[in-house]
Amino acid sequence: MANLMTDFHVIVCGLGATGCAALYRLAAAGARVLGIDRYRPGHDRGSSHGLTRVIRLGYFEHPSYVPLLRRAYVLWRELEAAAERPLLHVTGIAEIGPPAGDLIRGTLESSRLHGLRHEVLDADTLMTRYPAFRLPREVMAVVQPDGGFLEVEPAIAAFVTQATAAGCDIRSGETVRSVEPYAGGVRVTTDRGVVTARQAIVAAGPWTSALVAGLPLRVTRQVTAWFAPADERPFASGRFPVFLAESRHGVHYGIPPHDGFGVKVAKHHHGDETVDPDTCSRAVSPRDEALICGFVDDYLPAASGAMTDARTCLYTMTPDSDFIIDRLPDTPNIIVASPCSGHGFKFAPVIGEIVCGLALEGATPHDISRFRLSRFG
Repeated sequence: MANLMTDFHVIVCGLGATGCAALYRLAAAGARVLGIDRYRPGHDRGSSHGLTRVIRLGYFEHPSYVPLLRRAYVLWRELEAAAERPLLHVTGIAEIGPPAGDLIRGTLESSRLHGLRHEVLDADTLMTRYPAFRLPREVMAVVQPDGGFLEVEPAIAAFVTQATAAGCDIRSGETVRSVEPYAGGVRVTTDRGVVTARQAIVAAGPWTSALVAGLPLRVTRQVTAWFAPADERPFASGRFPVFLAESRHGVHYGIPPHDGFGVKVAKHHHGDETVDPDTCSRAVSPRDEALICGFVDDYLPAASGAMTDARTCLYTMTPDSDFIIDRLPDTPNIIVASPCSGHGFKFAPVIGEIVCGLALEGATPHDISRFRLSRFG
């Protein structure tokens, strides 16, 4: 492999959060690396846009994510230092729901197992602390001080700037048609030509299945909305946290006002509508609004003013909602990185570190056993 003559050491196909983070780590490690995307990094056609994303340590999905999150926090701070601007804003997070619900049980399990700082509050205490909420008495909350949000487009820009400064090549406006094994390496065919590399990382988000056949992935359409509260005082800095809430409306999340935008609220999984990423509707319908506004009216009435903006994005779902990070069994020079299912952005820098290790060293010190393709049989 060391003597294999190729155009690049690694080609990264797809430049959303994962792909851009991988470029940064690979270029910083001295690899000759190329990134390709059909759009310009930071575009609004996939999953890595929408101004802000939640970041949290107490992970209700599974405790095994927590070590990766701890590393992600460190790497986000390192990226901030390199970019010389803030990207991660700590507000605390309130996770709200019935005591027996998946959200509360899972968050407490992760928090207790990993010794994370947290408080358990009843509904009245939470509403006293954060008066924007209106909660039924039977719910409870787990409040963690380390939760917060990330700035999405500036984070993408920071990855790209640092990767470019380290010497990587980026081709935007170029569509990858295929990724195939070739002469001990890989051959990537695009609408402009053919390039070769020792390794390829497919991080194409909703378009991953178009490049790697047989993956159990399903693309779903999501909508996020922003609201302008009639009374801004309950949402002033320090008075309102990032939140997740499990209710009869489903699981919703919210982010405090930032950078001139109001309170962001969305329903996790929205309508669970399977779509084609190239042809799905980007328009926001009254039904889309209703899936969000019903929760806001009931649980967050202080934010139920005018909806000032609403945007669509895409989730790339696995059957178990866990990530896929693995080499293809029959083509080990191709690595699939799909940290998806609607909760991947916060992990971008540590996933970039993981796939960099897989591509250049053949291994990673991080535990990614949960994300192997073999779990699907």
